[in-house]
Amino acid sequence: MSLVRTPARRAAARAVPALPTLTARRARALYRDRLLSDETGAATAEYAVATMAAVAFAGLLVMIMRSDEVRGILTDLVRRALTVA
Repeated sequence: MSLVRTPARRAAARAVPALPTLTARRARALYRDRLLSDETGAATAEYAVATMAAVAFAGLLVMIMRSDEVRGILTDLVRRALTVA
């Protein structure tokens, strides 16, 4: 690719209009309605957060259930339930 400006490239460069600078005011004006009303993906994000919370809670329960104290309590509870019946 050559960086030399040929007459054809100069004409092509002139043919493309320059885009206006995107200022904060212009951005607000362009996207005001869209930002306030567009909730695309909001439900998906909520499901992702809820799923991550459930996974974290399940991991915590697994850690608690693997402890010897809780295992002993559950074993004792099952033995008592089976001997009463």
